[in-house]
Amino acid sequence: MSGFRTLFRKEMLRFWKVGFQTLGAPILTSLLYLLIFSHALKGRAEVYPGLGVDYVTFLVPGLAMMSLLQNAFANSSSSLTQSKIMGNIVFLLLTPISHFSFFIAYILAACVRGTLVALGVVLASLFFVELPVNNIALIIFFAVCGAVMLGSLGLIAGVWAEKFDQIAAFQNFVILPMTFLSGVFYSVEKLPAFWKWISHANPFFYLIDGFRRGFFGHSDAEIYISVSVVSLATLSLSCVCLHIIRSGYKLRT
Repeated sequence: MSGFRTLFRKEMLRFWKVGFQTLGAPILTSLLYLLIFSHALKGRAEVYPGLGVDYVTFLVPGLAMMSLLQNAFANSSSSLTQSKIMGNIVFLLLTPISHFSFFIAYILAACVRGTLVALGVVLASLFFVELPVNNIALIIFFAVCGAVMLGSLGLIAGVWAEKFDQIAAFQNFVILPMTFLSGVFYSVEKLPAFWKWISHANPFFYLIDGFRRGFFGHSDAEIYISVSVVSLATLSLSCVCLHIIRSGYKLRT
């Protein structure tokens, strides 16, 4: 356990030492999204008719989950890629630490960073809106699954990438489109049939939709479908990530 604790502490300090960049900047970015979209679409976009949820309030959980996902991915992917490029990954591989401890330390650090950013977004938004809480268990479940899912995906991308350009490409062409097309800024029920189908094929949609269900008690998809899809995606990505780490693919060469 000493190896796990040391690696986890190292990963925590890595983003905590530059907290203004890793925590403050994403929170500020989300608040800017909230400000711009609320002024542009307030009174024009209707969400959850009959529930009395205005558009600004609707935005907050989506922005919080989007920030959580992006920062969980960024933490694990950038850390592993940096270690590979600088060559200090060898010092980690030489230690008597199991592949499972390796995985858990990176994932927990990604979860902490993503959760802190999401919590910061929610707390800062309380100065502008009153955010109800309908089911805290659902909020925690989807937040944890989202962080683990994107932390695992970040590790997979970090193992695959050989330079930061590849990580940036993965983030710009995979993570960003999937988050922006998952219902962060709109209810997918308002979309045309084709784009609604695209959204329902996106696992990020179920993360954000289920997360909103925890606040408002209402969602676009049935909650049991969201729980099933998210659980399966999280378990699958975690198993793939563990297998890659255990095999030493692109880590021992």
